[in-house]
Amino acid sequence: MTSDVQGRALAVLNRVAQADWPDRLKLRKSFEKLIYRGSRASFRLAAQRADKPPRQVDPDALFDLSLTDEQQMLVDMLESFAGEVLRPLAHDADTQAALPAALLNQAQELGLSHYGVGEVHGGMAGERTVLSNALIAKALAKGDLSLAAALLVPLSAANCIRRWGSPEQQAHWLPRFVGEDRAPVMAIAVNEPTPLFDAQRLATRAKRSGKYYRLSGEKCLVLRGLDASQLIVAAQAEDGPGLFVVEAGAKGLQRRPEPAMGLKATSTARVQLNGVKVPLEARLAAQHFSYQGFLDHAALAWCALAVGTAQAALDYVVPYCNERLAFGEPISHRQGVAFMVADIAVEVDAMRLLVWRACARAEQGLPFQREAYLARLLCAEKAMQIATDAVQLLGGHGFTKEHPAERWYRDLRAVALMAGGLHL
Repeated sequence: MTSDVQGRALAVLNRVAQADWPDRLKLRKSFEKLIYRGSRASFRLAAQRADKPPRQVDPDALFDLSLTDEQQMLVDMLESFAGEVLRPLAHDADTQAALPAALLNQAQELGLSHYGVGEVHGGMAGERTVLSNALIAKALAKGDLSLAAALLVPLSAANCIRRWGSPEQQAHWLPRFVGEDRAPVMAIAVNEPTPLFDAQRLATRAKRSGKYYRLSGEKCLVLRGLDASQLIVAAQAEDGPGLFVVEAGAKGLQRRPEPAMGLKATSTARVQLNGVKVPLEARLAAQHFSYQGFLDHAALAWCALAVGTAQAALDYVVPYCNERLAFGEPISHRQGVAFMVADIAVEVDAMRLLVWRACARAEQGLPFQREAYLARLLCAEKAMQIATDAVQLLGGHGFTKEHPAERWYRDLRAVALMAGGLHL
């Protein structure tokens, strides 16, 4: 066990040692310390599990907002990466509606998918997986929501298989996310092109036929759907909703670009399934599978992205309003402006607290559907209001691509629309 953990840490460190961006961002020591401490903590936790009975959780206890040292270092590193790497690339990625190839290599060096794979399969996912993944999403979204969502697709697929796959499916797929080669792009397809789409009422059908399922239906707004090698498709089977791993090149599956108002760097796609033949063993079949739980984890992913981008908007408008002069004084001296900025700060904190509360309950094994629903409800409404206010505070500048507010406005609208696509 010890050699396995140390081997994984050394493998990640070896990739970091060959990269130049940690030196450019002055993050090498922090990142190496993070991996070292993470491997030590993982081994220590595994040993404790063998010797101690399961920890009893008091449902009425206050949730803990403090981060572990490893989590804080992870946040610091990723926020620096978001500010120094993602933010400068965001404008061109949005204009070209594509994920920069160089960024994919840097994301591979970050090893994000390791946080979606359990230790037994070579990853670093521990007990506090949900919150750690939310912190990752929030930190990256401070750079750009669309790029963050695109980079989180492999991590989301790994989380989905680790949480909802059978032991055989986990053993087959998860090691691929932590190997030397680039993590596979496995897109999660849930949304359907129907008015007022309800993820609980899927029009995509999975009909069992002998040793196979045949999938028929249409999916829309599939993140990185065009460059995915596999898709995790949500479909209605005879015994309820299920998740099916489908090869992107399967007969009867067609993909085409689907440009959207926002999320342009994710290269959203429309996927048509015409009687696609899928083996029975391709259905994710964990004993504790919960389709509602799958949707709740996806909702938390989008909420975490919304918190990160909303915080970025707040951080951007405060200095702008302090420096922008009108009638001989900063516009922040005007009550109408000051109150609007204060409202943004209040709502960002409210969004963050609700999301962290839901993540804390999920990690403790407590019911969190109510908390996830409330977080999604608040983030969908307030993130859009924050984006609108950011555009308003920048005045004419907010309407131009010279400033990122208009891009945040377009991307944050997705929080209320997306079901699935990502998974904490």
